[in-house]
Formats: sequence, C-alpha cells, structure tokens
Amino acid sequence: MIASKSSNINTKPLFILAPMDDVTDTVFRQVISACGKPDLCFSEFVNVDGLMSAGRKSLQRKLERFETEPPLVAHIWGLNPANFKKAARQLASGSLAQEIGLSTNYAGIDLNMGCPVRAVTKIGACSGLIKNRALAAEIIAAVKDGNRGRLPVSVKTRLGFGEIDPSWTEFILKQGVDMLSIHLRTVKEMSKVPAHFEELIRIKHQRDQFSPNTLLIANGDIGNIQQGQEIIKRYNIDGVMIGRGIFTDPFAFSSKTQWDDVGTSGRIGLFRKHLVLYKAWAENPDKGVKRLNKYAKIYLSGFDGAKQLREKLALVSKLDDMLTELDSFATGLPVM
Repeated sequence: MIASKSSNINTKPLFILAPMDDVTDTVFRQVISACGKPDLCFSEFVNVDGLMSAGRKSLQRKLERFETEPPLVAHIWGLNPANFKKAARQLASGSLAQEIGLSTNYAGIDLNMGCPVRAVTKIGACSGLIKNRALAAEIIAAVKDGNRGRLPVSVKTRLGFGEIDPSWTEFILKQGVDMLSIHLRTVKEMSKVPAHFEELIRIKHQRDQFSPNTLLIANGDIGNIQQGQEIIKRYNIDGVMIGRGIFTDPFAFSSKTQWDDVGTSGRIGLFRKHLVLYKAWAENPDKGVKRLNKYAKIYLSGFDGAKQLREKLALVSKLDDMLTELDSFATGLPVM
C-alpha cells in the first residue's frame, strides 16, 4: 500500500515495478515476483474513458491480479474528468475489484501524466497534460473527489515536455498527491538520453517545501534494487521504480542479482513458465502469441542458439507450438 510520509507506515524504501503497457500484465508480474518480489506493482495502462464504455470488459483484463502478486496500483489515463471521477469511485469502493473477481482491493490509484507516445500526446493525454495544466488539475481533483480519501492517489510523470520544466513538478506537488513518481527525462527525450538524476536534488527541495508528505520515487535507468538503493541513499528519496531494467534482468528485485548465473535451461524454463501461466489465464491463448514473442528476448538471450530459437518462435501461430519449440531446444542441451 502506498502511504504518505505522515502516516509513518513506510519505514523502508519502496521498490516498484513500473507500469508498461502490453508488458506488466498479471502473468508477467507473477513471473517477476517469483524471481524477486517488488513492494508494489503498477498495472498496465487503463483508459478511463474506455472503462466507462462498451469496451469495459476488455480493459478490466488489465486490472486482473493473482493473490501471489505484490499489491497492485491501478494506473489510469484519459481525458474526461467525469470518467476519472467514476473510475476513482469504483476503484476506491472496491466495486471494480469485486466485479473483476478479486478478493482484495487495489493499493492505490495512479494517474498517467508521463507516457511520451505520440499517439496519446497529440490528443493531449498522458504527458500531453504537461501542456494543459488546467485539465491536469481538474483530473487530479476529480480523482480525489471520487476517491474520497479511501486509496492513496499518485501521479507518474516526466521532467517536462520539450525541456526540463521545474514549474511542472512544483505544480504537481501543489496538488497534494500521496506519491510522485518522476521519470527523469523530458517527453521529447523519450529514453534516448541518460536519466537526469541530478534533478532529484531540486525536486526533493520542491517536495519538502510544497508537499512534505508526498513520497518521491525516481524512475529511469535503474536496472535493479542494488542500483536503486544507491540512488535512494544519494538523494534521500523514498523509493525507485524499475521499468525497462527488468528486460535485461528478471531478478532485478532480488536482494542479489542472479540473472548472469542462470543457465540456458533456467532461462528457457522461466519463459516456459510464462507461457504456461499465460495459457491458463488468457481467454484465447493463441491470440497472444505475437505479444508473447515480445517477451522472448527477455528470457531467451545470453546463450548459444538464443537468436535462432527466437526466430523459430516468431514463425509459429499457436501457443502450444511455442512450448513444443522450447522443449525441443531444451532436449538437445547437455546434461549438467
């Protein structure tokens, strides 16, 4: 559970799995949590305008969670404040979790004001809200109104749009959110330049001045909790969020990074576990084959024949065929 600093609940730093659309679904979170459990996970991106439409059922899949996972924060985006308010009310009351069939409610509500993808920024959503502060404030107020203090409300954003803009982080902090997760790049920079960790000095000063109870979380270029601990100590912040770092180390949340020591059979076995879990969860597993192949590079790398195996998997259209290819490759491995 996210907790503001005033509650004295968080006595240790938070290590969080970042929201990544088409990546951080319940299956991936289960696999990663078995390798090293984050304190919190964020869901995929859930559009509140779609959630309040005929597309509601398909979007609810993005909010599903298994009991073995860490607490889940619902990561939402959109443009209509009224729909944000409705979504917040349903999330906070537990009615949405109950509708999906969850036995426990979400750990918080997070507002996406940081996604830099052109398709959403051009309509003014997500990081596009950096250019429309009146709407950003209205959305935060709508969520708070619908939430009524029942769940922590947080914002994930960037340093600015075209350039680093100190007034933006000040603006967000003045809205009095429970947690601010800051990707330490601008929208224009995407992930093409190193993260600006030095900006944490300024942002922490702003936090202490304008909203001292807001938790401050750093995101960007953090590959594992060991690196995260260094950042937390150096800048005296409340936690870190790991995103793309998980792609090169599924054990990023482990107390000791183990990925370099995992052999070929171990890497194949972890991907096989992912596929089996997905097969049990998905309504139509074969429709997810293309998506599943996106994960292949995470698991199937760093050993002889990895590229060729990924290429074979990319040619199949059924999940069972993916499992067959994996098993066939593993059968030819030498016994250790």
